[in-house]
Amino acid sequence: MVINRGGPAVATATPAEEAPFLIVELPLKEAVEEGYLEVRLVPTGEVVTVIELLSHTNKQPGRDRETYLQKREAFLDSHLHFVEIDLLRAGPPMPYTERAMGSHYRLFIRRREHPGQARLYPFSMRQSIPTFSLPLIPDDAEPTVDLGALLNGVYDRAGYDLVIRYDQPPIPALSAEESAWATELLAKVAG
Repeated sequence: MVINRGGPAVATATPAEEAPFLIVELPLKEAVEEGYLEVRLVPTGEVVTVIELLSHTNKQPGRDRETYLQKREAFLDSHLHFVEIDLLRAGPPMPYTERAMGSHYRLFIRRREHPGQARLYPFSMRQSIPTFSLPLIPDDAEPTVDLGALLNGVYDRAGYDLVIRYDQPPIPALSAEESAWATELLAKVAG
Protein backbone atom coordinates (compact mmCIF):
# COMPACT_ATOMS: atom_id res chain seq x y z
CA MET A 1 0.00 0.00 0.00
CA VAL A 2 1.20 3.50 -0.72
CA ILE A 3 0.36 6.00 1.99
CA ASN A 4 0.46 9.72 1.77
CA ARG A 5 1.69 10.91 5.15
CA GLY A 6 -1.16 12.14 7.18
CA GLY A 7 -3.79 11.08 4.65
CA PRO A 8 -5.72 8.02 3.59
CA ALA A 9 -4.19 5.17 1.60
CA VAL A 10 -3.56 6.19 -2.01
CA ALA A 11 -3.37 2.68 -3.48
CA THR A 12 -3.48 -0.89 -2.28
CA ALA A 13 -1.63 -3.68 -4.11
CA THR A 14 -3.21 -7.06 -4.43
CA PRO A 15 -0.90 -9.87 -3.38
CA ALA A 16 0.67 -11.62 -6.38
CA GLU A 17 1.02 -15.36 -6.58
CA GLU A 18 4.56 -16.62 -6.04
CA ALA A 19 6.28 -17.46 -9.28
CA PRO A 20 7.09 -21.11 -9.90
CA PHE A 21 10.61 -22.12 -8.90
CA LEU A 22 12.99 -25.04 -8.93
CA ILE A 23 15.00 -26.38 -6.02
CA VAL A 24 18.73 -26.29 -6.81
CA GLU A 25 21.02 -28.57 -4.86
CA LEU A 26 24.20 -26.82 -3.71
CA PRO A 27 27.38 -28.74 -2.99
CA LEU A 28 28.01 -28.81 0.72
CA LYS A 29 31.57 -28.04 1.54
CA GLU A 30 32.94 -30.76 3.73
CA ALA A 31 34.02 -29.28 7.02
CA VAL A 32 37.74 -29.81 7.35
CA GLU A 33 39.19 -29.20 10.74
CA GLU A 34 42.85 -28.36 10.46
CA GLY A 35 44.48 -29.34 13.71
CA TYR A 36 47.78 -28.25 15.15
CA LEU A 37 49.79 -29.03 18.25
CA GLU A 38 50.39 -26.68 21.13
CA VAL A 39 53.06 -27.04 23.77
CA ARG A 40 51.75 -25.53 27.03
CA LEU A 41 53.19 -24.78 30.45
CA VAL A 42 51.81 -27.29 32.93
CA PRO A 43 50.94 -25.00 35.84
CA THR A 44 49.35 -22.15 33.86
CA GLY A 45 48.31 -23.67 30.54
CA GLU A 46 50.14 -20.87 28.71
CA VAL A 47 50.90 -21.76 25.09
CA VAL A 48 54.65 -21.80 24.46
CA THR A 49 55.03 -23.43 21.03
CA VAL A 50 52.64 -24.04 18.12
CA ILE A 51 53.44 -26.87 15.69
CA GLU A 52 51.72 -26.90 12.29
CA LEU A 53 51.89 -29.84 9.89
CA LEU A 54 50.82 -28.45 6.51
CA SER A 55 47.90 -30.09 4.73
CA HIS A 56 46.95 -29.94 1.07
CA THR A 57 44.35 -27.27 1.82
CA ASN A 58 47.04 -25.10 3.45
CA LYS A 59 49.24 -25.29 0.35
CA GLN A 60 46.80 -25.10 -2.56
CA PRO A 61 45.89 -21.58 -3.76
CA GLY A 62 42.45 -20.45 -2.64
CA ARG A 63 40.40 -19.44 0.37
CA ASP A 64 41.72 -22.16 2.70
CA ARG A 65 45.32 -21.15 2.02
CA GLU A 66 44.48 -17.50 2.64
CA THR A 67 42.81 -18.42 5.94
CA TYR A 68 45.86 -20.45 6.95
CA LEU A 69 48.25 -17.63 5.98
CA GLN A 70 46.31 -15.21 8.21
CA LYS A 71 46.56 -17.64 11.12
CA ARG A 72 50.24 -18.17 10.38
CA GLU A 73 50.95 -14.43 10.39
CA ALA A 74 49.14 -14.14 13.73
CA PHE A 75 51.44 -16.84 15.16
CA LEU A 76 54.51 -15.11 13.70
CA ASP A 77 53.41 -11.78 15.22
CA SER A 78 52.79 -13.37 18.63
CA HIS A 79 55.11 -14.16 21.52
CA LEU A 80 55.06 -17.88 20.68
CA HIS A 81 57.53 -20.27 19.17
CA PHE A 82 56.23 -21.43 15.78
CA VAL A 83 57.18 -24.67 14.01
CA GLU A 84 55.83 -25.38 10.52
CA ILE A 85 56.40 -28.76 8.90
CA ASP A 86 55.94 -28.95 5.12
CA LEU A 87 56.12 -32.54 3.88
CA LEU A 88 54.15 -31.87 0.68
CA ARG A 89 55.74 -31.51 -2.75
CA ALA A 90 52.54 -30.08 -4.26
CA GLY A 91 51.57 -26.45 -3.95
CA PRO A 92 53.58 -23.27 -3.71
CA PRO A 93 55.91 -22.86 -0.73
CA MET A 94 54.83 -20.77 2.23
CA PRO A 95 56.00 -17.17 2.55
CA TYR A 96 59.58 -16.81 3.84
CA THR A 97 60.46 -20.33 2.65
CA GLU A 98 60.80 -19.55 -1.05
CA ARG A 99 64.61 -19.33 -0.82
CA ALA A 100 64.68 -23.12 -0.64
CA MET A 101 63.09 -23.55 -4.08
CA GLY A 102 65.33 -26.50 -4.99
CA SER A 103 64.08 -28.52 -2.04
CA HIS A 104 60.97 -30.68 -1.90
CA TYR A 105 60.23 -30.19 1.79
CA ARG A 106 60.83 -27.63 4.53
CA LEU A 107 60.93 -27.18 8.27
CA PHE A 108 60.38 -23.56 9.35
CA ILE A 109 61.05 -22.58 12.97
CA ARG A 110 60.55 -19.10 14.40
CA ARG A 111 61.75 -18.73 17.98
CA ARG A 112 60.07 -16.08 20.12
CA GLU A 113 63.40 -14.70 21.38
CA HIS A 114 64.32 -13.93 17.74
CA PRO A 115 61.06 -12.55 16.30
CA GLY A 116 62.74 -11.07 13.22
CA GLN A 117 64.26 -14.30 11.94
CA ALA A 118 63.51 -17.97 11.48
CA ARG A 119 65.42 -21.15 10.83
CA LEU A 120 64.66 -22.85 7.54
CA TYR A 121 65.63 -26.50 7.09
CA PRO A 122 65.16 -27.40 3.41
CA PHE A 123 65.50 -31.02 2.37
CA SER A 124 64.70 -33.20 -0.59
CA MET A 125 63.33 -36.64 -1.21
CA ARG A 126 66.75 -38.29 -1.14
CA GLN A 127 67.71 -36.72 2.18
CA SER A 128 66.70 -37.65 5.70
CA ILE A 129 64.29 -35.37 7.47
CA PRO A 130 66.46 -33.05 9.58
CA THR A 131 66.28 -33.33 13.34
CA PHE A 132 65.59 -30.10 15.20
CA SER A 133 65.34 -28.75 18.74
CA LEU A 134 61.78 -28.08 19.83
CA PRO A 135 61.74 -24.51 21.21
CA LEU A 136 60.51 -24.23 24.77
CA ILE A 137 60.81 -21.64 27.53
CA PRO A 138 64.24 -20.55 28.76
CA ASP A 139 65.92 -22.98 31.19
CA ASP A 140 63.86 -25.93 29.88
CA ALA A 141 65.85 -28.64 28.12
CA GLU A 142 64.74 -28.58 24.51
CA PRO A 143 64.14 -32.08 23.15
CA THR A 144 65.57 -33.02 19.79
CA VAL A 145 62.74 -34.02 17.47
CA ASP A 146 63.59 -36.83 15.08
CA LEU A 147 60.57 -36.41 12.83
CA GLY A 148 61.85 -39.02 10.38
CA ALA A 149 61.93 -41.70 13.08
CA LEU A 150 58.46 -40.66 14.28
CA LEU A 151 57.00 -40.89 10.77
CA ASN A 152 58.70 -44.24 10.11
CA GLY A 153 57.15 -45.59 13.32
CA VAL A 154 53.68 -44.38 12.32
CA TYR A 155 54.16 -45.85 8.83
CA ASP A 156 55.08 -49.24 10.27
CA ARG A 157 52.38 -49.34 12.97
CA ALA A 158 49.60 -48.15 10.62
CA GLY A 159 50.54 -50.59 7.86
CA TYR A 160 50.80 -47.90 5.20
CA ASP A 161 52.92 -50.27 3.10
CA LEU A 162 49.67 -52.20 2.49
CA VAL A 163 47.69 -49.09 1.54
CA ILE A 164 49.99 -46.83 -0.46
CA ARG A 165 50.04 -47.70 -4.16
CA TYR A 166 53.72 -47.60 -5.06
CA ASP A 167 52.89 -49.02 -8.49
CA GLN A 168 51.14 -45.73 -9.38
CA PRO A 169 53.07 -42.60 -10.35
CA PRO A 170 53.15 -39.96 -7.61
CA ILE A 171 51.35 -36.65 -7.91
CA PRO A 172 52.96 -34.29 -8.68
CA ALA A 173 55.15 -36.28 -11.03
CA LEU A 174 58.81 -36.83 -10.25
CA SER A 175 61.60 -35.70 -12.53
CA ALA A 176 63.22 -38.44 -14.62
CA GLU A 177 66.21 -38.54 -12.25
CA GLU A 178 64.01 -38.71 -9.13
CA SER A 179 61.80 -41.36 -10.73
CA ALA A 180 64.81 -43.54 -11.53
CA TRP A 181 66.06 -43.16 -7.96
CA ALA A 182 62.62 -44.03 -6.50
CA THR A 183 62.25 -47.07 -8.79
CA GLU A 184 65.68 -48.33 -7.72
CA LEU A 185 64.86 -47.79 -4.04
CA LEU A 186 61.52 -49.62 -4.32
CA ALA A 187 63.23 -52.51 -6.09
CA LYS A 188 65.73 -52.82 -3.21
CA VAL A 189 62.95 -52.75 -0.60
CA ALA A 190 60.83 -55.31 -2.50
CA GLY A 191 63.78 -57.63 -3.20
